[in-house]
Amino acid sequence: MSIGSEYLKAVMERFKSVKSLGDKTINQLSEEEIHWSYNSESNSVAILVKHVSGNMVSRWTDFLHSDGGKE
Repeated sequence: MSIGSEYLKAVMERFKSVKSLGDKTINQLSEEEIHWSYNSESNSVAILVKHVSGNMVSRWTDFLHSDGGKE
């Protein structure tokens, strides 16, 4: 197996591990807790997850050919 495929395998395993941790964390929250925010200046868990998800899609889409900063 080449170094590139070994690296890709390690990265994919790490992503799956982090996703699993996130899923387990969110599964401990009620629907109300997921949407709760401390005040009007704070974000809820739902908003944070949506934001991070959007950033990940943007950063990893066509990452070999662009800088990751997409609209």
